[in-house]
Amino acid sequence: MTKITRLFDFPYHQLSRQNKPDALVTKYNGVWVKTSTQEYIDKANAVSRALLRLGIQKNDKIAIISSNNRTEWNIMDIGALQTGAQTVPIYPTIAQEDYEYILNHSESKFCFVSDIEVLNKLNAIKGNVPTLTHVYTFNEIQGEKHWTELLTLGEDTSNQNEVEERKNSVNTLDLATIIYTSGTTGKPKGVMLSHSNIVSNVTDSSNRIPFEEGKSRALSFLPVCHIFERMILYLYQYYSISIYFGESIEKLSDNLKEVKPNVMSAVPRLLEKVYDKIYQKGTELTGLKKKLFFWAIDLGLRYEPYGANGFWYEFQLKIARKLIFSKWQEGLGGELDLMVSGSAALQPRLTRVFAAAGIPIMEGYGLTETSPVITVNDQRNKGFKIGTVGKPIDNLDVKIAEDGEILCKGPNIMMGYYKDEKLTNEVISNGYFHTGDIGEFDSEGFLRITDRKKEMFKTSGGKYIAPQLLENTMKQSRFIEQIMVVGDGQKMPGAIIQPNFDFIKEWASIHKIQIGQTNEEIIENKEVIERIQQEVDTFNTKFGNWEKIKRFELTPDIWSIDGGQLTPTLKVKRKVILEKYKGLYDKIYN
Repeated sequence: MTKITRLFDFPYHQLSRQNKPDALVTKYNGVWVKTSTQEYIDKANAVSRALLRLGIQKNDKIAIISSNNRTEWNIMDIGALQTGAQTVPIYPTIAQEDYEYILNHSESKFCFVSDIEVLNKLNAIKGNVPTLTHVYTFNEIQGEKHWTELLTLGEDTSNQNEVEERKNSVNTLDLATIIYTSGTTGKPKGVMLSHSNIVSNVTDSSNRIPFEEGKSRALSFLPVCHIFERMILYLYQYYSISIYFGESIEKLSDNLKEVKPNVMSAVPRLLEKVYDKIYQKGTELTGLKKKLFFWAIDLGLRYEPYGANGFWYEFQLKIARKLIFSKWQEGLGGELDLMVSGSAALQPRLTRVFAAAGIPIMEGYGLTETSPVITVNDQRNKGFKIGTVGKPIDNLDVKIAEDGEILCKGPNIMMGYYKDEKLTNEVISNGYFHTGDIGEFDSEGFLRITDRKKEMFKTSGGKYIAPQLLENTMKQSRFIEQIMVVGDGQKMPGAIIQPNFDFIKEWASIHKIQIGQTNEEIIENKEVIERIQQEVDTFNTKFGNWEKIKRFELTPDIWSIDGGQLTPTLKVKRKVILEKYKGLYDKIYN
């Protein structure tokens, strides 16, 4: 069996166990095309040979910008890493100014792009990136170099010995990748992760995931340029799991039915949308079917693992799973055993209802700087607790500082920020990485995240407000799509809210209320404002008087990545929103 010390060892480890016929699977022109483990390795080696012939040196940087996950991404990743070069994954949706900054900051020499849209953004700034000498595309674009030119150039195996020499020269502690985090303010930071950082995170997380080696299918659709999905892909390879790459989030429903995956990773916002869609279908039922649907939902919202609710509850749950929840499973492909959630806090109600439906979500926690997993739930051995992000993975020391900040030390902690020693020293001291998150361990060792340290603020009365806690609670309302709590230095907390316009239109139609046609008209409608006020008042009861949201303003804009309000991982950009909606903020406090 191949010993795994570097990232490019994963496919060889898989081959030593079995040559999977569908190691990587991507849909081209309506057909799922399979790449076996052996083909994966052969093509990666051809890429390595070609890159050496094109003059790639150890520690050169190779950027990859892809709008969708695909087989080529993984072949390029392994092919580049085998030469001792480092990969620089870039979010396709960021502004072209950020393309320019990242490519210059990393001094990338090669860049691989997925499609014409990404290529156009790259071409607009390419002249300002003097180090960039080679650009290749994954899609065939007339007049552009296609990535298969590397496979052709690498057909001649006469320099494979040189590839092996380069591979042997790569140490497990060497830099493997630079991942630029978008952040909510300022320029992107280049997180340096070594081979050991990510390899250790895979192996130290591996016993938390109940995979049967070689017998599962995964659907991958979260951006692989994010360390969460990328680490998961290495984990799938470690377990010889067939990886099917989803076409897009828009086609997720179709892909689920086609692939019938056993596992997939997700982010809370997507799971919220899946649940809302299911819930909406339930409201359209009539008679006994509708009563049964909402009986099952109510049952699901009271779910506790390990039979804690007793025999009668479990008996009812068995009936609900047969009559109602089985339809949910069919809608998700019919064979989904597990979902892994990360990136942001997951509402406990979703954890409960999906677990009740027989599709448990194992919530975890981590950051790009920690490669990424720090903690994760495990449904086996009573390692699953709703409302927590699980227990720390193996070989990682996690502790809570006096001010409540989560600190961790272990082999998965980043090498530092690229070309920024000062910033690195600000977040790593005495070997401990300061996460910037506030949390607490319960008596059983489960970690609960309560807020972001930098996002907490004080009112003028000296009371601390944890905005994420308020926001995650308020977003349980189907009337609220996005919310940002404000009020630093003010007498009370307020909120800027982006309503769920689609749901509000349905609500208005059912109740025969005239709310107008445009978003601008909807947010001015008295009955809409009163209904959202009811929602805010209901959730306010869960908080102390100083924490309650006293006033809010509605925005007609749909918050999005392209609109600049959200990061690529769908987190709210607080600084941007405060600047963009200064008028609304002033209305709250004037």
